Amino acid sequence: MASSATPICRAYRLLTSRQGIPSLLPSFSSCAAYRLPRPQSRPLQTTSAPSTRIPDFGFAFDIDGVLLRSSDPLPTAHRALSYLQSHSIPFILLTNGGGKHESDRVRDLSQKLDIPLTTSMFIQSHTPFADMHAYKSKTILVLGGDEDKCRLVAEDYGFGTVVTPGDILVAYPDIWPFSHHLLDGYYRRFARPLPAPIDPHNPSKSLKIDAIFVFNDPRDWGLDTQIVKDVLLSHAGILGTLSPRNGDPNLPNKGYQRDSQPPLFFSNPDLLWAAKYHLPRLGQGGFRAALEGVWAAVTGGERNGVELKKTVLGKPHRPTYEFAEKILIAHRRELVQRAGANPDELGPLKRVYMVGDNPESDILGGNSFESGHGTDWVSVLVETGVYTKGTEPAHRPSKIVEDVGAAVEWAVAENEGWDEGVREWKGSGRS
Repeated sequence: MASSATPICRAYRLLTSRQGIPSLLPSFSSCAAYRLPRPQSRPLQTTSAPSTRIPDFGFAFDIDGVLLRSSDPLPTAHRALSYLQSHSIPFILLTNGGGKHESDRVRDLSQKLDIPLTTSMFIQSHTPFADMHAYKSKTILVLGGDEDKCRLVAEDYGFGTVVTPGDILVAYPDIWPFSHHLLDGYYRRFARPLPAPIDPHNPSKSLKIDAIFVFNDPRDWGLDTQIVKDVLLSHAGILGTLSPRNGDPNLPNKGYQRDSQPPLFFSNPDLLWAAKYHLPRLGQGGFRAALEGVWAAVTGGERNGVELKKTVLGKPHRPTYEFAEKILIAHRRELVQRAGANPDELGPLKRVYMVGDNPESDILGGNSFESGHGTDWVSVLVETGVYTKGTEPAHRPSKIVEDVGAAVEWAVAENEGWDEGVREWKGSGRS
C-alpha cells in the first residue's frame, strides 16, 4: 500500500472531475473471494447481429498476460473482444503498464488486436499523473521507459520542466561511473541540457527536483537508484547537497525525508509481469523493492525506525478500481445511446468481471474492491501470464480459466446465462 494517501486522493479527484465523474475518497479493505454457481457450459458465437438486449454486466481486462504476451496478441483475445463488441457488452482495458501516451497505446492495441478501441475505455498506470497540476510548473524527475519516451508523455500531460536520469548522467558522468559504456551509444542520443547545474557551493542556483515520478519500469536500475537516493537525502531536493536532518533521532522518520525533499510517486506495484520469456520478469515493483533495500541499508531501515515515504498507484489500490468502475459505467451508457435506447432507463451495472493474470494485483484488487454503486466485482484468473498453472494463487479468484476466451465464455454463457449468439464457439476454433 502507499505510505501516504493524500497526493493520490488529490490526483484522483482531479482525474475524475475532469471526466465529469464525482470523486470518491480512497480506502482499501480486503474481503474473501467467493465462488459462483456453475451452470452448464454454452460456448459463444461472435458472428451474430448486435444485441438489442441491454447487459447488466461488463468486463475489465488486464493487457499483458491476458490479451498480449509481451507485444504479441494471445490466441483468443481478438475473438473474445469481438464477441463483446458485437453484443454491446461493455468492457474497459485496465493495465498497470505504461510508458506511452494513452492515444499511442490505444492505437497500437487496436492494430495488434484488430479491434477498434478508444482512449475513453483505456486506463494505464500513470494516467493519474496527468492531473497532478501542482507540479506542472515545477521541475520533475521522470524515471522509466525506453529512452526519453516517458519524458515526452509527461510533457504531453502538461509538465513544463522534465529531467531524466540520463540528462544528469550526460552532464555529470561521474555521478554514476558504472554506466559510462552507455553514454555514447544510448544516453547521448536523447539527453537534454539540464535546466540548472549541480552546484553544491551555490545551492540557490543548483538543480532542484520538486517531484519524482516513476512512469514505467526503469531500464538502468543502478543509475536510477543512485539519482533517487541522492535527491531523497538532499536538502529540499537540491542535487549535490545533504540534509542536516538526516539521522536526527528527535525527528519523525529519524529526519529522513523531513527537509522538504520531493515526493516520490510509483505508477504501479507489480513485482512481476509476463514477457516473451517463459518465466515472469521483474517489473516496477522489483525496482521499488531494490530501491527500498538500498534505502534501508543507507538509513538503517525499519530496525532504525525509518521507512521510504512514497505513494504507489495502480492495481490493486482502491482509487484505480473506483475510477475504472466509473469509466465502465459511462462507457455502458454510451453503448446504450448508440443502440438508440434511453440511458436514463438503464438498470444498474450488477457485475464486473476483472480478468487478469496476476494474483497480487488483478485478483487482489478485484476481490478487495467494494463498489460504491453496489456492483459486484468478480475476479477471473487466466493461465497465460504471471500465474503458474496448477499452483495455489496468493489470492484466490472466483474462477481460474485457461485464457481470456475461456474467461469471457465462462462469464457470459455460464454465469450470466446470456442467450445472445451462444453456439459451439469452441468448435469454431475460439481464435
